[in-house]
Amino acid sequence: MTSSAIMCRSSLLAAAAFASWAWVSPAWAGAAPQSHSVAPSSAQASSQNEGGSQGQVAERRSHQDKKLSPASPDQSPMPPMTGTPTPLATLLDEAENNNPQILAARHAWRAASLVPSQAATLPDPQFTLQQLSVGSPRPFAGFSNSDFAYVGIGISQDLPYPGKLHLKGEIASREASSARDQAESVTRSVVEQVKATYFELAYVQQTLAILERDEKLLHQIESFAEARYRVGQGSQEEVLKAQLQQTKLLTETAMHHQHMGTVEARLKQLLNRTPDSPDVVTTTLTATPLTYSSDELLAHARTNNPDVATDQEAVNRQSLVVESAHKDFYPDFNIQYAWQHTAEQFRDYYLLSVGVRIPIYRSRKQRPELAQAVEQLNQSRREYENQLHQAYFEVRDQFLQAQAAEQILKIYRDGLIPQASATYQAGLAAYQSNREDFETLLASFLDVLQLEEEYWQKVSEHEIALARLEQLAGMKLQ
Repeated sequence: MTSSAIMCRSSLLAAAAFASWAWVSPAWAGAAPQSHSVAPSSAQASSQNEGGSQGQVAERRSHQDKKLSPASPDQSPMPPMTGTPTPLATLLDEAENNNPQILAARHAWRAASLVPSQAATLPDPQFTLQQLSVGSPRPFAGFSNSDFAYVGIGISQDLPYPGKLHLKGEIASREASSARDQAESVTRSVVEQVKATYFELAYVQQTLAILERDEKLLHQIESFAEARYRVGQGSQEEVLKAQLQQTKLLTETAMHHQHMGTVEARLKQLLNRTPDSPDVVTTTLTATPLTYSSDELLAHARTNNPDVATDQEAVNRQSLVVESAHKDFYPDFNIQYAWQHTAEQFRDYYLLSVGVRIPIYRSRKQRPELAQAVEQLNQSRREYENQLHQAYFEVRDQFLQAQAAEQILKIYRDGLIPQASATYQAGLAAYQSNREDFETLLASFLDVLQLEEEYWQKVSEHEIALARLEQLAGMKLQ
């Protein structure tokens, strides 16, 4: 066989290998693959014009360049899991209705809302029944012959100093308001956790789809490297490197499957589902634009943040406790009324008495109580300031993270990924024409893979930052 025939046969074998390589994932190709003819025999190859063969190879190379183009971020691959995707809103409704933390906080709020009327009500009155015997311990002894023997009925009522009960009711109302804000805080916290877990799960499922797609492409690259090696245009090292990279992708896929299982378990815990319930399939991640400024978010955090509101209610409550401690310097009262009856020949007795409880141990009881209340008021004020500044910091921090993520996503979408894809396509064409080594082609392929994974991770981080901002500012962002 002549040298020209060998060269022509090698080129046609390479073209046939590329023809088989064109069968790739629909997410990458974007169209159904076309059938290709079987490579001609050596006798037929020797009878063809060399220029015509090169034109066919170039046409096929151009065709495969289009089919092997990596998917853009807006054309993400479908998740590898089977099942109908569950929208995030459905899971949020389920969490608000079934999450044990939310339900417990709501029960605590309802319980606290029943306390104010109890605290503001007078103590229960006390009824007494009396019987006085004369001359004998027997009941009713002397009842008919002595005006000292009697049977009596009485009632007594404790009367706190005016204003004390009202203050106790107000303090209980503040505690109920704190319980309400705490229930809202727990609800927002669980909602934020569900969102963050959902976005993380979506990222993992998206990454698994990318790995599954790129594993097929890498297998095609390995097939092409093997075909080149068989005809003497490549080395065995190229085939082994492709196989090594496939093994690495399998390892990474296994690790992501393990991560997905952990995230699924966490999501089921938040939804109060059983561990053996069906896994959640997420929808495709999309970056939600942030339309509020930092100042607007900070203003909403001051008025709508439930943790800040809880500490504000604590300050208000403690102010009432100080006022109540001042009231304890005043006496409380007790009023009693009794009716005493003897025999018919004697007159009945009517008894009215008023008692006063005087706080005489002020230096050991009331003054320390007042000082304690003042210190606790100062403590609650400092805690409120700390919580407010903490909310300001977290809002600012999450805002900067979301803002930076939007900028980075734009760089990935408009710069890095298109540039890496173009580099990969150019390297693929150069490798096909034996003008570039396999190591450079593999590096450009891995660049595209890494950048796509980083892109979807950054989308997940962006959405998690917005979910955290929603919790802090108490406003709808997603």
